[in-house]
Amino acid sequence: MAVDYTVIVLYLAGMLAMGWWGMRRAKSKSEFLVAGRRLGPWMYSGTMAAIVLGGASTIGGVGLGYKYGLSGAWMVVTIGLGLLALSVFFSARIARLKVYTVSEMLDLRYGGRAGMISGLVMWAYTLMLAVTSTIAYATIFDVLFDLPRTVAIVLGGAIVVAYSTLGGMWSITITDMVQFVVKTIGVLLLLLPIAVVKAGGFAEMKAQLPTAYFEPLGIGGETIFTYVLIYTFGMLIGQDIWQRVFTARTDKTAKWGGTVAGTYCLVYAIAGAVIGTAAKVMYPNLPSADDAFATIVKDELPMGVRGLVLAAALAAVMSTSSGALIACATVANNDIWSRLRGLTKTPEQQDDHDEVKGNRVFILIMGVGVILIAIALNDVVQALTVAYNLLVGGLLVPILGGLLWKRGTVQGALAAIAAGGVTVVALMAAYGILANQPIYYGLLASLAAYVIVSLATRPTDAAILANWRARLAGQGGEDPEQPGGSSAGTTEPVTAGA
Repeated sequence: MAVDYTVIVLYLAGMLAMGWWGMRRAKSKSEFLVAGRRLGPWMYSGTMAAIVLGGASTIGGVGLGYKYGLSGAWMVVTIGLGLLALSVFFSARIARLKVYTVSEMLDLRYGGRAGMISGLVMWAYTLMLAVTSTIAYATIFDVLFDLPRTVAIVLGGAIVVAYSTLGGMWSITITDMVQFVVKTIGVLLLLLPIAVVKAGGFAEMKAQLPTAYFEPLGIGGETIFTYVLIYTFGMLIGQDIWQRVFTARTDKTAKWGGTVAGTYCLVYAIAGAVIGTAAKVMYPNLPSADDAFATIVKDELPMGVRGLVLAAALAAVMSTSSGALIACATVANNDIWSRLRGLTKTPEQQDDHDEVKGNRVFILIMGVGVILIAIALNDVVQALTVAYNLLVGGLLVPILGGLLWKRGTVQGALAAIAAGGVTVVALMAAYGILANQPIYYGLLASLAAYVIVSLATRPTDAAILANWRARLAGQGGEDPEQPGGSSAGTTEPVTAGA
């Protein structure tokens, strides 16, 4: 394992070096939180694919393939479909808004008052997403170094917190690009063909496994529908995803770069399911389906290659973890803490150094909190399910409603958040956290409350809607931290990636 250890250690050292480089680059709030809104299409595509394809998509995707066969790809497929929908239909408008958080978008659209409660919901979601990603380090480092769970979480979490705190989005962007390349080589180009060959090829796999393993809907229609509600819709509204949209150089970059990333996700989904199916042929009696990835890597790959593929798994976890961490800290600082303190600084009053320092402190605080919660928490699936149910049940309707329906009002948005959130929590208590009913009825309650209350209250002020339409068209929202205070659609900033 010496060669494998060397590969992993060099990879981790490289992540820390990227953090140091990012610290020297991130000199303003815009640079620190959204990489100066200067990413070109190739870098944008790679980093977007990296953040959405985390440990659940890699280790969990292979596990679903082991359990259900090719239909196990559906979870990651719905993630890719969500990213495609976001990129094609919404990302250009989102990028032109020139905001930092989803809650700021809601305030722009509805005229304030929706930001605090939506910020709390979004903060809970990003926190749990960061926690579950951090817990995944335990599995990988256990395979690598046979480390105790707590030590593995602290080691992996400390590295992510370090480079995220140092350089913010610039560090995360560069590390995610490296992680995207490592995942592509490790999973798609190495593990996939090796697993199929070791299993005897597709003909042998079909001969060894039940027919259901090769049926497109073998996982079940209701499961697929639930994946769409949770993951496809979750991709449309998550702060961790929107914050990457904000990094795009232009609205066209956000649209077409995101489309490429979404297509990549579909390929990655099929690859994970095929690897899991091959593992079922080689190891039919594993105690847990989630052990399939680590087992096939540990037992079937040659020296050196094994280290690269494990680095790919580590890359998958790190990219999601760092993206969720900076999203969590951004929401905590900008949507919650600043509002509680009543900070209303104008652009002229803002101090770039203080803005960067404040956000850096929040990443550090949130990062330590995430590590501590990850150590104390056992059931990852339930924690993540609660987070996604609250996010989609509470925020999907007011966010998409604000983008698509001009008659929606702030009272309707608040009612939708409250009705969806309360329904989801109540039904999770009644039916169980992993039940499908909470998200089904939560969305229905949120939609009904939004429409009824919006129609029953005064329309949004015409001046607010006029400002909203101008921002969507890229005619406002100047970013004072860009050179010359350029705004979307007026001056095209210099690219930081091809």
